[in-house]
Amino acid sequence: MTVIDSQVLERHGLKPDEYERILQLMGREPNLLELGMFSVMWSEHCSYKSSRVHLKTLPTTGPRVVQGPGENAGAVDIGDGLCAVFKIESHNHPSFIEPYQGAATGVGGIIRDIFTMGARPIALLNALRFGSLDTALARRIFEGVVAGVGGYGNSIGIPTVGGEIVFDEMYAGNPLVNVLCLGISRIDGIVKGAARGAGNPVFYVGARTGRDGIHGATMASAEFDDKSAEKRPAVQVGDPFMEKLLMEACLEVMKTGAVLGIQDMGAAGLSCATSEMGSRGGCGMTIDVMHVPQRETGMTPYEIMLSESQERMLLVVQKGREREVEQVFEKWDLHAVQVGEVIDGSRLKIHERGVLVAEVPNRALTDEAPVYRRPMHEPSWQKDVRQLSLAELGPAPPAQAAFDRLVAAPTIASKRWAYRQYDHSVGTNTIAQPGMSAAVVRVKGTTRGLALSVDGNGRFCYLDPHRGAMLAVAEAARNVACAGGEPIGGTNNLNFGNPERPEIMWQLGEAVRGIGDACRALGIPITGGNVSLYNETEGRAIFPTPVLGVVGLLDDASKTATRTFKRDAAAVVLLGDNLGELGGSEYLAAMHGKVCGPPPALDLKREAALQKLIVALVREGTVESAHDCSEGGLAIALAECTFDSGGIGVTADLALVGDANATLFGESASRIVVSTPEDRVAAVMAAAKSAGVPAAVIGKTGGDRIRLTVNGGAAVNSSVTDAEQAWATAIERKMSGRAPL
Repeated sequence: MTVIDSQVLERHGLKPDEYERILQLMGREPNLLELGMFSVMWSEHCSYKSSRVHLKTLPTTGPRVVQGPGENAGAVDIGDGLCAVFKIESHNHPSFIEPYQGAATGVGGIIRDIFTMGARPIALLNALRFGSLDTALARRIFEGVVAGVGGYGNSIGIPTVGGEIVFDEMYAGNPLVNVLCLGISRIDGIVKGAARGAGNPVFYVGARTGRDGIHGATMASAEFDDKSAEKRPAVQVGDPFMEKLLMEACLEVMKTGAVLGIQDMGAAGLSCATSEMGSRGGCGMTIDVMHVPQRETGMTPYEIMLSESQERMLLVVQKGREREVEQVFEKWDLHAVQVGEVIDGSRLKIHERGVLVAEVPNRALTDEAPVYRRPMHEPSWQKDVRQLSLAELGPAPPAQAAFDRLVAAPTIASKRWAYRQYDHSVGTNTIAQPGMSAAVVRVKGTTRGLALSVDGNGRFCYLDPHRGAMLAVAEAARNVACAGGEPIGGTNNLNFGNPERPEIMWQLGEAVRGIGDACRALGIPITGGNVSLYNETEGRAIFPTPVLGVVGLLDDASKTATRTFKRDAAAVVLLGDNLGELGGSEYLAAMHGKVCGPPPALDLKREAALQKLIVALVREGTVESAHDCSEGGLAIALAECTFDSGGIGVTADLALVGDANATLFGESASRIVVSTPEDRVAAVMAAAKSAGVPAAVIGKTGGDRIRLTVNGGAAVNSSVTDAEQAWATAIERKMSGRAPL
């Protein structure tokens, strides 16, 4: 190497063999700018070079799919010429280094992915993971991330309607910040991120370019170490008020038909937007970096092309309609600046004041990025951690003590401390509020609604990544179905450690296989998503954590079901089998400090039947409430049905499975608690029998206590008020340093 030495390559996150590939694709040695562009475009964050071979196995087509993977977001048909546009993205590494800005810019980025497609964003959800709130570091990161999510979403006027938050020491050094955004568009109004038509001008719109975020994509493709704090300059800074203007201007200008292609300048900035648009359109592009609006003096072409400054878009405009586009942006007090044009061929040419400073084939940066089939093998410890002997755990704690501990465990407890910082009603679309299982938003101008849920369980995936990933798909879809929504599309965020370690790569491969198996069985196409790797600090990886976002369609949004009991003297019915499975449960972690055992079994045919059944029962109005059983098992699910209900209690007797604690707190899959008037019990039971779903009347609503027995023997007896108080204030007490109740 004559110009590029090993230290330069290392700083750019490129391996020697990757550099040899660059030489072959270029036919010469790249200059520093070109190397920087390869660095960001070939990063894991942008190229998916370790995961692409596995992602190709996922089901991505279906009768409702309007747009599958490969564009800024996926889209599914929801009727009347409309489509739901949605995607999930991560901002994990930036959120560890700078929690507020990391989370805020993650929200901003996923919003841009949606309105770039021509869809108006109407809802946000987030899936967050942190270390134990007993540590100051976790509290600081949690507080900053929640403030960032709320601050950006609230300011731009898009409601944060739900999500999930998990606390576990395995995320202490690598918090996970996954954000899903949903938008609505007309099917014929979808705009794609492709350049076309030689001679058509290329416009830059939005915020000026600064030095923030340079090599952010490269940073997101590396492990953390004791020098991670030095990477703060690689974290972008967001401006939600600028994004609001940009969103409105872009949505307006796309309606004119003058915009032929549009791309967000997110990860890898201009390098990504220019090369991906050219590659998708099969054409070339030329730009001059000196036309790019800059907010700092003396910026070099390298800095301009790699900057990840926020709130910026690249547009390809129909020649002759430039002034029309400029006028729309002027109306919104924004500037649209022509920085280049589409050209024949397939090369990206970067100029500085007319002088060519970089020339790279588009496909070399995008489609020709290396694709690895990395070595995979099951960890040597995998079979050991799947073993569970309750006898070896010692005496079982009293059921009441376990209930009291679990109801106030931060992962199970109410997330109102976070939700109250979010505006979840702006836009007047929200039907089901945060914390009511799935979120539900109305589709204005129709009778329809959309139910959304994000779910994942890192413990289950640590114990068995294939089954754990299937369980994540099933739970997300089950939550949507409990609201009355028919699951019609999914998106995934795959959060894993270093893929260069064969055991991590095995976890990833097995999880993707599990997602594919579950999605095929449940009829849920994956329309896009995100992969976040290298979630490790000093060699310690997070739990393998695939997060699934599922969107479901309600034909009549007025028939939405939520988790809360609605009246006294209603029958409580359990749909599905209670198998008393404690492997990987919150009970084991909270009461015994253990993460072990086999995760719950999952019969996908029975799961599909259960979901179809509950959708029909909700749509027909046969049940008044529906709640999925998950963390904390049946006892916690029953308790949560009493919370936010106005104090309606429950009395239930459960058939013994194993021991009392396994019966109460086991986390078996494919179970839903419903309530129904006494005169409709027969209809529920008949429908369940017809669907082949086990069903049993286990109790009745009423009173002001949660009374649970096992085979008639007393197990849990708590006042709704006391239990709800512990559940509702647990996180607030942790954050304020107050002792638990």
